[in-house]
Amino acid sequence: MITKIVISASERLADGYEFPVTGAYERLIGKAYGEVDPNSRLNKMIVNLDKAPRNHNGRVEYWTDIYILKPVDMKQGNGKIFYEPPNRGSKRILMFLNDAPASNDPQLLEHAGNGFLMRQGYTIVWSGWQGDLIPEKNFLVMGVPVAGNRGKEITGTVRTEIVVTSEEIFSRPLSGDEKVQSYEAVTTDKSRASLTVREKSYGRRIQVPSSDWEFATCNKKAGKLEIRPSTTDLCVLSGYKPGAIYEFIYQAKNPLVLGLGFAAVRDLISFLRYEIKDAHGYQNPLALNNNRTGIKRAYAWGRSQSGRFLRDVVYHGFNEDESHRQVFEAISPHAAGGGRIFLNYEFARPVTSSQQHTNQLEPELFPFAYTILKDPQTRKKDRILKRPKTDPFIIHTQTSTEYWQKRGALVHTDGKGKDIPLPKKVRIYAIAGTQHNAPFGSTPKMGNCQQLTNPLPIGSALRALMMAMDRWVNEGTLPPPSRIPRVSDGTLVHSDQKDIDFPKIPGVRYIGLVNRQLFLDYGPNLRLGKINHHPRQVRNDAYTILVPKVDADGNEVAGIRLPAIRVPLATHTGWNLQRKGLAEDELCGLLGTYIPFAKTKREREKSGDPRLSVEERYKDHAHYVRNTRRESRSLVEDRLLLPEDAEKIIEQAKAVRIYKENVLISNENSAQPHRRLTG
Repeated sequence: MITKIVISASERLADGYEFPVTGAYERLIGKAYGEVDPNSRLNKMIVNLDKAPRNHNGRVEYWTDIYILKPVDMKQGNGKIFYEPPNRGSKRILMFLNDAPASNDPQLLEHAGNGFLMRQGYTIVWSGWQGDLIPEKNFLVMGVPVAGNRGKEITGTVRTEIVVTSEEIFSRPLSGDEKVQSYEAVTTDKSRASLTVREKSYGRRIQVPSSDWEFATCNKKAGKLEIRPSTTDLCVLSGYKPGAIYEFIYQAKNPLVLGLGFAAVRDLISFLRYEIKDAHGYQNPLALNNNRTGIKRAYAWGRSQSGRFLRDVVYHGFNEDESHRQVFEAISPHAAGGGRIFLNYEFARPVTSSQQHTNQLEPELFPFAYTILKDPQTRKKDRILKRPKTDPFIIHTQTSTEYWQKRGALVHTDGKGKDIPLPKKVRIYAIAGTQHNAPFGSTPKMGNCQQLTNPLPIGSALRALMMAMDRWVNEGTLPPPSRIPRVSDGTLVHSDQKDIDFPKIPGVRYIGLVNRQLFLDYGPNLRLGKINHHPRQVRNDAYTILVPKVDADGNEVAGIRLPAIRVPLATHTGWNLQRKGLAEDELCGLLGTYIPFAKTKREREKSGDPRLSVEERYKDHAHYVRNTRRESRSLVEDRLLLPEDAEKIIEQAKAVRIYKENVLISNENSAQPHRRLTG
């Protein structure tokens, strides 16, 4: 329960700009303090909660940063919370639903982007849930206790992977991330730790001699390496090799009770929805008066890490508050793929994300689907939705990248290569030809990849689906049917060239690499949140990972195909490969590929490109615009695009110079955000 809410700052957003219908918004910044009963059925599954310090009431305390954007006049709002658990402390929902620039402290009108959520009247809420983040300016963090064993330190084995992409890096925190606290080493005795290095994820581990590393921070100055002993850092004296995977296993102490992050979100949203005052008499900042709050519904949206977190909120039963009321009517995990989160474990590391090249051995485990299934590895049955009274509606969205890097097919297949039926409360939408992270205004970049990255934004599809989700909850209007690739119709296939038939484009390598979901053994106490041993040698067995089928252009044939895919000027994929000198040919992070078509038939034939050129596809610019108009309006009819977004896309098509070098790469990236606020 929330015991105290303290608002430390309150001011008008964008100098009091009046959004259509809703009016002005204000920012509220502060902290929420809470406590949980470790004996409650609803909390007992939090790992090591029984070993956390207790207050005089016998409860375990926590605090969390909160940040709220709300209508100044709550009566002008729609009475609904849209909650986002921050991604590693950062806000993302305005970037993806409002097409706004990145900001962790939205103050200006441009930070509202196109104003979508404000024009709908939502109260937008963020709060810290990741208890191991190091506080930084505008990060949302959470305070959780350290678990102890009757006055003694708890110790255990921790495995971490460290990968760098630059030369001349000698030390890194044991967490692998400078924004995340490291579990302190029990001892700096190197005989009780192990450091290996390998070039690629499936490559052979090579032991790094103990003479070449230290528990220390190292900085090179004037050609000399300065070494400072540290129990929370790892120094490689010869320097980390860019792209290589350094796997460090050591004895750590003092695990944080990170599973409290689930309870903190549950308690905060429940308080904002249902309570007028906290235990100290402070007013709920969303209360209308002394009789009721201004909130009647609550939705949640999370992207990538925070989307996986939301799936676990539901899976572990935290969509039921301590008074047995539903917390969220609907949630929308985006870009979570088939994963859940490495949070409710002893010595958890929720910052990690299992990918083909890194952290592949982290426990992102069954169940992956919302439907009840038998685990191909353990033969046990489970599902994410298993509490009918409090289970929310689900709008699960994913980009193409999730199929390659985040095992996205496991959300709607059985792990053995067969389609599964979806529960009535679930819709799944794959947004074809998109990469994991391409917010509004993205541009192609080469970076560490072999090909240009995929700039296709997805905000237009997400906005339509969030509108459909709201109508589902409030009116009972069913959303559009799920749009996903399926085994049954041949649009979900194995990733080898024979099955996917990716075109042989000059200068583009296709090797069909995916992030496997291996059968891994962490010991007998994994379901209790205890990792008895970290798997070093993987078994040959694995879940079946499938990917979307493509057409002759290399664009996916199933899912929500936005106008840029239906009326293409390029190939857009959800995968890319790493460049030479940086674990070459491993998947390049969570990035996709953008490969423009040749402009003319002559240019295409000269290069040997099998894809039709722009001039062979469209008789003239007007033909291209007509096709874009037709496909945009078709998406509107299917409720997969809002009319206002369709009109923007059509206007963009009119501005495209399709035979010039600067071909438009996004159907959505013109005009300044504050000029796109429409009623």
